[in-house]
Amino acid sequence: MGIFYKIERKSKLDPNQAYVFCPNHTSYLDIMHIYISIPNYFHTMGKAELLKVPLFRRFFHRMNIPVNRKSRKDSHRAFLRAASDLDKKISITLFPEGTIHHNGPVMGRFKNGPFRLAIEKQIPIVPITFMNNWLLMPDDYYRRIGHPGVAQIIIHEPIPTTGMTEENLEELKSRVYRVISEPLEERYPEYFSKSAN
Repeated sequence: MGIFYKIERKSKLDPNQAYVFCPNHTSYLDIMHIYISIPNYFHTMGKAELLKVPLFRRFFHRMNIPVNRKSRKDSHRAFLRAASDLDKKISITLFPEGTIHHNGPVMGRFKNGPFRLAIEKQIPIVPITFMNNWLLMPDDYYRRIGHPGVAQIIIHEPIPTTGMTEENLEELKSRVYRVISEPLEERYPEYFSKSAN
């Protein structure tokens, strides 16, 4: 499709450190771009339905922890698998919104899973901002065709969780949300003024 990418890295990540990577989720391009932009080896926790998509099936068989979101038992099993991977120094990538949102660059509410996992294992969280995937490959009913362009990706500095407990979960979640959202608010202020009204 002629989509290239430009990655801005705020700091160098330790190849021997496991992280919980948290990107915003506005397009199916996000899934491909996590594999391009994240330098550390990682597994992705994602919805089991993607195993049926030919484009993603190959990645998911090797590097994915499938989750049936309709089953609490299956979700818990996936959480335990992710925790086990972190113990083995394998990083985990989770989209904290849980699904693609259709509000342009404005993110949806974050779920607790990534933050509970990071706190439980005392693992740093790395926020990731996909600046314009939502424009390059929109995911809505009327516009599903991508077009050429340069995808801009920001890998933010890791946020440590050492010493945090369950009581810090909401604070951590809010901090990661702000870090991801700030460059989007600067680039697309008109969307955020709408969402505030």
